[in-house]
Amino acid sequence: MFAGEEFARDIKIAPSILSADFANFGAEIQAIEKQGCDWVHVDVMDGHFVPNITFGPQTCKAIRPHVGTLMDVHLMIAPVDPFIEAFAQAGADILTAHVEAGPHLDRTLQAIRAAGCRAGVALNPATPAESIGHVLDRVDLVCVMTVNPGFGGQSFIPAMVAKVARLREMIGDRPVHIEVDGGVTPETVPLAAAAGADVFVAGSAVFKGGSVANPDVYGDNIRKIRNAAQAARQGSQSAA
Repeated sequence: MFAGEEFARDIKIAPSILSADFANFGAEIQAIEKQGCDWVHVDVMDGHFVPNITFGPQTCKAIRPHVGTLMDVHLMIAPVDPFIEAFAQAGADILTAHVEAGPHLDRTLQAIRAAGCRAGVALNPATPAESIGHVLDRVDLVCVMTVNPGFGGQSFIPAMVAKVARLREMIGDRPVHIEVDGGVTPETVPLAAAAGADVFVAGSAVFKGGSVANPDVYGDNIRKIRNAAQAARQGSQSAA
């Protein structure tokens, strides 16, 4: 959803460029967008909050001209507040911070919106849904980590499906997306989609087997994830 667009819970696929060719980000982003992705997901890691180091504001600024959809920037950093403005200036559309990344989550979310971005909050696997009950009116997106953050290629944690369902219940009719991040494949996505998630971050499941020279594979992978999610959602709605 861009500024002025009506909120919708249709299925969205957000490939994580953590699994792309780092030497060819511009072409990789253009390839996945042409192949039907909805958002571009950027995993920012600082080697402190998570045991890995990836991208900073300058990388986001460099890739921004290549992003024609929406740049979904996931800040796995602590402290997070001092860097909000820099990532906003770099062109992020959504900035997502973790519950544990600072002492005052409500203030962090206000700062993200004040910087002109949509505000997201991320929940680590051990972080309960109830931890964000009092800030749901401050957020545009809740990201449920379905792996422990830090590295791509991990296996989906099935226990997180109940958290997705609980969040869907808590959110009610608020215009808030539920995103799942980690271990998303055509085999795992139905669980989260049936529980109420609508945005799916996928890294290796999108980029595996493809390349800028062979982008059709990206499109096949995106369609498989989307179709599996849509089928699960339709099944859950029919059952209800």
